[in-house]
Amino acid sequence: MPLERRTTVLTDPSSYDHEGRAGYPTRSIGSILADLADEDPRIMAGSADLTWSTFLADFPARHPDRFIQAGIAERNLLGIAAGLASCGAVPYMSTFSAFASMQSLDVIRNDHAYTNLPVRTIGTHTGISMGYFGSSHHAIEDIGALRSIPNLTVVSPADLVATEALIRGTVDLPGPVYFRLGRGASGPDVYETTSEVVFGEPTVVRRGSDILVVASGITVHAARDAADALRADGRLDVTVVDLHTIRPFPAQAVADLAAQHDAVVVVEDHVVDGGLGTSVLTALADLDVGVPAYRHGLHDFAIFGPPTHLYRYYGLDAEGIATVVERVSDRAPRDRTIPLWEEADRSRVLAEQQAADALRKPEITFA
Repeated sequence: MPLERRTTVLTDPSSYDHEGRAGYPTRSIGSILADLADEDPRIMAGSADLTWSTFLADFPARHPDRFIQAGIAERNLLGIAAGLASCGAVPYMSTFSAFASMQSLDVIRNDHAYTNLPVRTIGTHTGISMGYFGSSHHAIEDIGALRSIPNLTVVSPADLVATEALIRGTVDLPGPVYFRLGRGASGPDVYETTSEVVFGEPTVVRRGSDILVVASGITVHAARDAADALRADGRLDVTVVDLHTIRPFPAQAVADLAAQHDAVVVVEDHVVDGGLGTSVLTALADLDVGVPAYRHGLHDFAIFGPPTHLYRYYGLDAEGIATVVERVSDRAPRDRTIPLWEEADRSRVLAEQQAADALRKPEITFA
């Protein structure tokens, strides 16, 4: 069936719409999975009434008989997936990360991981990328909740190219996989070819010598841009590594990279407790690497607002990350204020945004 949908054009360029109403991408999660399904009769897909919002619509258009629409019933969707997997299918079930992980945690634990079934859960719009929908839709605890579950693989692609590489790299992996995607379209490009991303192996996006920045998912492109800005100004030479495979955690590779630098900064679209930074700190401690490491992420529930504004407010855009990296470099560990992105920074960003909003009133037109 053709991909047709009424579109809403948002004329405010400072934000973005989570459903992609400004245009459906020519390449998407749905088309990636549909291509897989062309080759592999085991591949199925499903949604919890979010087929368009999670960019899955290409799949039912091409394989309607292998698609499950569960409605707004995420736990049922993932329970159905377990049943399909027990019968030999490899189901990919997509919904917003907050619903896939936190609302359905017991299903992932008991029905997928305990039974070690090959269910693939695709959680989109993770972290604070749902913006104005607030804490009920923000997935800022999912890494902490999921990384401790036995048998469960957790990956966090940086863009659509990495998403395809990691989906293809895990299609025959025994046991369940959780894909943590920043948005349905996976955000700005980081990679050109799928060969750049290998499951289980951290990818060095930028090579430097002073500070190691560890990122995953939607924060990778911002960390890359921060490193480019710091290098262009002659301030710091920064390595950026995309730690897309979160579980099983590549501890030795991270420790080896950290040992080559003066300090480590972990950037995460997640609360700092229990997330990617905690895994990095544990790896450095276990392998006796005495390099100071700092976690830059959320310390509380996020406020609500347009996603781009929130990333700026919490210092998770390129400018904020560059600021934090410089502060880590300038201060001895005992002199660092926690967090290094401070209340004064957030107040300044908020005042700047309010001033900018006062100068213009965005218009929304409907097509």
